[in-house]
Amino acid sequence: MATQPGLSDLRRAKFARRAPASLSELVGPQHGTVTLPLHLAWSGLTTFDLDQPRLRMSYYRIVLAEGLHDDLVRFLNEDLLVSLWPTLRTLVSRDVREVWESSFDELAQKVRAAA
Repeated sequence: MATQPGLSDLRRAKFARRAPASLSELVGPQHGTVTLPLHLAWSGLTTFDLDQPRLRMSYYRIVLAEGLHDDLVRFLNEDLLVSLWPTLRTLVSRDVREVWESSFDELAQKVRAAA
C-alpha cells in the first residue's frame, strides 16, 4: 500500500513549485518603499521601507511564505536575499528554509560560512 505524503511534504512541494529556477531571476527592489498586493500582505502592513532592517525582514518573510513564482521574482532581490539569509532562515518555516537551501547552493553556502 502506498504511503500518503505528509503535510510537510505537501507544503515543501508547494514552495518548490513556486521557486525560481535561479536566484538571478530575483530582480526586485533593494531600496525604497514597496507596497505588496493584498494576496501577499493580507493581514497588517502592506507597505514596507526596505531601508529599515526590521521592515525589510518582515517583507522578505511575507513574500517567501505567501508569494507565487511571479511574486518571488518581482519582489525579491538576489543580493538582498543572499545577504539576509543567515537571519531570515530563522524567521521562515522549516519547509520554506529546506526548499530554498536545497534548491540554491548560494543560500546553503551562506549559512555554512556564517556558522
